[in-house]
Amino acid sequence: MAGTDPALGRAMPADSGSIAVRLFPWYTRNGRHHLPWRHTDDDYALWLAEIMLQQTRVETALDYYRRFLEKFPAWKNLASASLDEVLALWSGLGYYARARNAHMASKLVITDWNGLFPDTLESAMLLPGVGRSTAAAVLASAYGQSQAILDANARRVLFRVHGLQGNPRAPAQEKTLWRLAEQETPNPAHDYNQAIQDLGALVCLSRRPKCTVCPLMGICRGSQGTAGKIFPQVSSGPEKQRRPKRYGIFLLVMDGKGKVFLERRPEQGVWGGLWCLPMIYEEAILPTPEDLAERADLIAQRFGAVLGAGEILSFRQHVFSHFILEFAILPAFLPAELQVSDHLSHGRLWALGEARDLGLPSPIRRILEGL
Repeated sequence: MAGTDPALGRAMPADSGSIAVRLFPWYTRNGRHHLPWRHTDDDYALWLAEIMLQQTRVETALDYYRRFLEKFPAWKNLASASLDEVLALWSGLGYYARARNAHMASKLVITDWNGLFPDTLESAMLLPGVGRSTAAAVLASAYGQSQAILDANARRVLFRVHGLQGNPRAPAQEKTLWRLAEQETPNPAHDYNQAIQDLGALVCLSRRPKCTVCPLMGICRGSQGTAGKIFPQVSSGPEKQRRPKRYGIFLLVMDGKGKVFLERRPEQGVWGGLWCLPMIYEEAILPTPEDLAERADLIAQRFGAVLGAGEILSFRQHVFSHFILEFAILPAFLPAELQVSDHLSHGRLWALGEARDLGLPSPIRRILEGL
């Protein structure tokens, strides 16, 4: 017979798996019930949360989520927006392919799905940026379907509880983990999916898991029952190596009216689709200040003009998830009689006020705000 969980306000399923029956009481007391997407069954709001939480911590995504919903509260608002508007609001959240995919997905939902998230796993996974776990999470929370998820947190919990060995992200483990996820997921799945994510985020940590306070300790084959005796100690991926460094020079090109030249970055690669100062990469460490002026010509030639370089503004650093970019900023001026070459169709001059409203990489936004 199903019991009732007062904090969740809904009946606990009678067919809960071995994990679920132990997890629900813990989730009632300790779950992250304050998260805004926990209080809606709106398919758009739930999908947006899942997209933003891909490779991003909850604490980082929260403010972006709220601002995004304020400006684009429904599928139709996002679909009718320009990509620049979307990227501007996403600026600083990183992994910008998510923003481009979200924009494309919203258009498809409007044109192909009558303004609603597709209601089957197979059709939902056709949307750009939507994989199996993302699709399942939305279907379970928006439509009450019994869909298992396998995000990083759920993967880690299942891997440990069932005593699996090896790399939890190895392709060979994928089929096993999905089978276990489906086996453990009750119907309905919404609360269980939230609970197992919270357990992984708050207790079953990738490093130093808090086994002594875990509600699954009695059934977990990844613990011997005492703190410090954990096997296997599973990280969320391969051991992080020391981030390599890359080097670059940004050219801060302005005309006599105070407009700044920005280029649209290619969609593939770092800062894909964002507007950026012209840049060249250095293979080794940044050149000395005396040599930097010569480097400016490498970029200036693309304008069909010789730009007069000024003093170096500064040497700075920007940290990515997988490398560190060290860069210099070199001011340059576009003579009044010269114009940006016609072949640079991906770039243009912007008034500073307009430029700050574009989708800009974080370091470029800081540069422009400092002018």
